[in-house]
Amino acid sequence: MLEESFSELELTRLEKLRAMEEKGMDPFPTRAEQTHTSKEAIEAFSKAEAEGNDTPIQVTLAGRIRALRPMGKIAFAHIDDRDGRVQLFFRINDLGEERMEMLSDYFDLGDFIQASGYMFRTRRGEVSLYVEDFKMLAKALRPLPAAKDEIVDGEVLRHAKLSDPETRYRQRYVDLAVNPDVQEIFKIRAATLRSLRDYLDSHDFIEVETPILQPIYGGAAAQPFTTHHNQLHQDLYLRISFELYLKRLLVGGLERVYEIGRDFRNEGVSYKHNPEFTQLEFYWAYSDYQEVMQFTEEMIAFAAKQVLGSTKITFDNQEIDLSPPWRRVELRQGILDATGIDIDEHPDAQSLEAAMKAKNLNPNPGSTRGKLIDSIIGDFLEPNAIQPTFIYNYPRDISPLAKSKPGDPGTVERFEGFVGGMELCNAFSELNDPLDQEQRFLEMGRAYADDDEEQHPMDDDYLNALSYGMPPAGGFGIGVDRLVMLFSGRRSIREVILFPHLRSQSQDE
Repeated sequence: MLEESFSELELTRLEKLRAMEEKGMDPFPTRAEQTHTSKEAIEAFSKAEAEGNDTPIQVTLAGRIRALRPMGKIAFAHIDDRDGRVQLFFRINDLGEERMEMLSDYFDLGDFIQASGYMFRTRRGEVSLYVEDFKMLAKALRPLPAAKDEIVDGEVLRHAKLSDPETRYRQRYVDLAVNPDVQEIFKIRAATLRSLRDYLDSHDFIEVETPILQPIYGGAAAQPFTTHHNQLHQDLYLRISFELYLKRLLVGGLERVYEIGRDFRNEGVSYKHNPEFTQLEFYWAYSDYQEVMQFTEEMIAFAAKQVLGSTKITFDNQEIDLSPPWRRVELRQGILDATGIDIDEHPDAQSLEAAMKAKNLNPNPGSTRGKLIDSIIGDFLEPNAIQPTFIYNYPRDISPLAKSKPGDPGTVERFEGFVGGMELCNAFSELNDPLDQEQRFLEMGRAYADDDEEQHPMDDDYLNALSYGMPPAGGFGIGVDRLVMLFSGRRSIREVILFPHLRSQSQDE
């Protein structure tokens, strides 16, 4: 039972709750009233004051008690709501002795209160609510975490503080309640999503929804989560990408489509990986990866301006300028500059592996050529791409859905965008030849072991869709969580996901 987990302090709060109920007071009333937020009330009073208008500004405010200071016949409190903080002033001459005792006997930090009255300015100059009536809206049985001192208008206030990351992620509701900067992260997140939608909508893209449960997973190199539909007796997969369904829509004549939603990958957890994450993908008929590259840098710059007011951000103690044009690095040249290896001189895995060993790069034995190149990108190019950088022209064998470069069948028209030393986005000129696509799927099945995440399953329905004709197109995917990391200056993906996946506490014990 919940009560069995209560501390002595929490049991005291529970006793207050029961005492209220015995006196006929509801600690969790069904109805609440709020005519103004704290900000609106303060602004209304300040405007009237500036205009010389003495008419009382009557308001009803609601919020969580963050400071409470009984001082005999008067009392002060501070409450927080979605717009900020405001002071409440209680006076026994107006409320009466019984109501003042109610305030001191039953109300604690963390409780939610409704207070009505008029706005005024205290002798210290703080715009406050002169309380004429109040009631409990919700009794907090658990106190907010360990307090710290803060000086406000010469008074020492006690405020809660929560800093342990593990506790913050497991109890995000407490984290949000006591750390205003965390609330700001998720306001940035909401604004980021809104700005991306605004940009795509303004360029005639339409937002769509595709299945989360899929009979065949595809569109990325990742291990899926598997589930089972009992009635249909069918194994299903949580999607790892939207790609193959969105490109089916190009076949159907929807020329510009996008989706923002959750993808799921059964892979390791790190500062930039969470098994459940938010992705934006768009597909654009009659474009290619060069056009998508330009569109990408313009869209990200637009989003930065909308959300932050500037294309310049600070991430990991480095100033980054997101304004176009972004640096462009051809993959072969980038690897040559970083390692001294010319990958065109090593057309197979064995040769490239030997060249990497000669440079003491510690290649993973038995990897395909494409995976070896991908490891070089991750180890030597990605960490150094602090300013926005597009790396383009990738190996065919790690890009089964991208179109080959004319005259170079081993290289595909693909780019990845890097900012702040991490991959941000991925894009192709989309492969629309069903026969070539079928051959790619077959090659992937032969080249990789059954448990290799790079293996791409054969999707016969997708091939059937391509057989009806898909226009040439550019496609794009971006990790929204990583973009929010950049915009909010946070180095861990867990900071920008409200409820990140964590190891169960029983496993930690």
